[in-house]
Amino acid sequence: MRNSFSPSRLLLLILLISLLLVVVQMELVSLVFAKLGLSPNQGMLLLLFSLMGSLLNLPLLSIKAEMPKVEIKINTPQGLLHIPIPFEGKTVIAVNVGGCLIPLVFSASLIHRFPIPTSALLLTTGLCSIICYLASRPIPGIGIGMMPLVAPVTAAIIAITFGGEYAAPLAYITGTLGVIIGADLMHMKDISRLGTPVASIGGAGTFDGIFLTGIVAVLLT
Repeated sequence: MRNSFSPSRLLLLILLISLLLVVVQMELVSLVFAKLGLSPNQGMLLLLFSLMGSLLNLPLLSIKAEMPKVEIKINTPQGLLHIPIPFEGKTVIAVNVGGCLIPLVFSASLIHRFPIPTSALLLTTGLCSIICYLASRPIPGIGIGMMPLVAPVTAAIIAITFGGEYAAPLAYITGTLGVIIGADLMHMKDISRLGTPVASIGGAGTFDGIFLTGIVAVLLT
């Protein structure tokens, strides 16, 4: 869960798109989509829609929030400048299209297409959610933070252990749901204390902790 869109995130998105082009040349993305039962064209459409959707946050509700003293520190010739982050005492809870809704829909399609046992699905998702919850933490003025490799590595290990021949789709589902449930939804109680104008489930976009988690988890299986 992250705060609203910013120019720095646009730069991050551009860098990630550049990285994606390199990965495509290495045919890693094609390998991932093949494991998930998608053709290269279907996979690229999924990535394209996810990238576009990463810029869209759908507001759900607004909650009262505390106003912690959060400020940006900038080094200037005159010394260290402290700039307070503006905050009006309310946080809008939103859902990111590319980082949450699209991965959730795709996960649902994987559950429909692959006969993954319900017990394995519940067990792996529950374990990954707990680990993501324990590994993530609220950061005032920003949102919920977590080390990038925690979720994909956890999802891959769990999926290989319990998924059998369906390890790849289970890794994507587990990684996606694990971050959404563990890092975002289970930290909802902390949102009012973050002092951020917008808290978006799904982060800043497609590759911000959720969609990339599923992709990397599949690569590791």
